[in-house]
Amino acid sequence: MYYFLLFIFGLAVGSFLNVVSLRYVPGNRLLNLKIISGRSQCLSCQKTLSWYELIPILSFIVQKGRCRSCGKRFFWQYLVVEFLSGLIFLLVPIKILNSKFSIFNFQLISNYQLLITIVWIAIFLLFLLLSIIDFRQYIIPNQINLSLAVLGIVLIIFNFQFSRLPMSEAAGFGGQAISNSFLGSYAYLFGTSWMFENIWLSHFIAAIFGVVFFWLIIFLSKGKAMGWGDLKLVGALGLIFGWPDIIMILIFSFLIGGIFSTVLLVNGKKKMKDAVPFGPFLIIGAASTFFFGYQIINAYFKLFNL
Repeated sequence: MYYFLLFIFGLAVGSFLNVVSLRYVPGNRLLNLKIISGRSQCLSCQKTLSWYELIPILSFIVQKGRCRSCGKRFFWQYLVVEFLSGLIFLLVPIKILNSKFSIFNFQLISNYQLLITIVWIAIFLLFLLLSIIDFRQYIIPNQINLSLAVLGIVLIIFNFQFSRLPMSEAAGFGGQAISNSFLGSYAYLFGTSWMFENIWLSHFIAAIFGVVFFWLIIFLSKGKAMGWGDLKLVGALGLIFGWPDIIMILIFSFLIGGIFSTVLLVNGKKKMKDAVPFGPFLIIGAASTFFFGYQIINAYFKLFNL
């Protein structure tokens, strides 16, 4: 029941993210009075929507994805973003808390676990908002990248304090208690123990590595392959995930982005010179590492008997 309520609350938050992304104007503040105020309207006929036309997912299904006034189709974005936001509120606590109990049984949840779970939910909501805006407008707002970087530093502080707790309190914390990595014990294949013993060093090395790597891509391609928003984003991801998770994020993002771009080229929907927003692929890579990083690398080594 509690998980269902979290999912429903996530749907409502997703509806708000839709409003912010659709009303955002590049160069302006991400959140201002004009964006957060005013009634929602059909983008085609400008009809003000009633409350019963704004119920997340349900209204979209009942109205068959069309405006009740003009009959024009709504963007697929409405449904997808609301659903993904609901999943964030459902799956992130399950992943972080690794819980087999009610997440509202606070007697079994430490303050650190609860705080870090809230921070990760905020991070993934920003991931979702960033992906929508970059996909639609080919731009990553600096305010989102800065917010992610700040949350990354907050995570480092929390993880630093958490690593000093007795092992009885740290055990089972989202698969990160051993190496502060979502790759589990495989993280040690990418560095020596001193890199993981110092959480600050691990995360700042990851941020610097990501920024330098993307700067080289921008420099060598003369700005045609990547944008500065992507560079800032990968720096923030380095602060959030640390070393060596940033490597897995880059591998996943380039692999998925390459496959997606190839499909678009084959179908004739894109040409070689056309731009493709890379921010969403970095986010997919980050989400893949967060939820399945250990499972993927473990399956890889088992496949080749390594």
